Amino acid sequence: MIRILDIFLSGIALLLLLPLLLPIVIILRFTGENKIFYFQERIGKDGKAFNIWKFATMLEDSPNMKDAYITTHGDPRVLPFGVFLRKSKINELPQLVNILKGDISIVGPRPQVKAHLDLYPKDKLDEILSIKPGLTGIASLFFRDEESMISNSNMEPKEFYAAHIAPYKAKLELWYKENQGLYTYFTIIALTAWNIFFSDSKLYQKVFKDLPVAQKELIIGEA
Repeated sequence: MIRILDIFLSGIALLLLLPLLLPIVIILRFTGENKIFYFQERIGKDGKAFNIWKFATMLEDSPNMKDAYITTHGDPRVLPFGVFLRKSKINELPQLVNILKGDISIVGPRPQVKAHLDLYPKDKLDEILSIKPGLTGIASLFFRDEESMISNSNMEPKEFYAAHIAPYKAKLELWYKENQGLYTYFTIIALTAWNIFFSDSKLYQKVFKDLPVAQKELIIGEA
């Protein structure tokens, strides 16, 4: 049932979003490094690797620069137009193709690069990887401004990610596994749409009252 919904909804979304996507393609083709898409290997269900689609928002050599796969607020590797695409999350829209291909679902744990998965609690990985990843999810809602969380910490980015972000992401993804279903699926889609227009909203916390409690280091302004 979920797979049918994924195909139907992502297909409709691609058609409706074409007037937005085509100008972005043109802008990217003639700005920055003239790259339109960025393909990155991510780890999907049962540990299977696949290439995720994104609009190009960073310098092509970014993975070989300082902090590699961890992006901070004001990161100099992010291209000027990329700042807008990342802030609005429009850079993730090409993943509708990944949904049609069956790599990911609309809702699920965000697929991670191996370097990030290596920072997750080892005893939780098999459970998390047993779920098909998604374009959005409960962790995506909480970590919408992950870059600011990392930037506001006094810790090194990788150290902060390993100590605080990865463990809490794991808890959120396991919460999702326990609460999968059509209600959660459609509610997370609706909350994701809401957060596009109200980026600072914490409505998801009022809707899902049983979410794991976050460490104070993850609450912007309390670290």
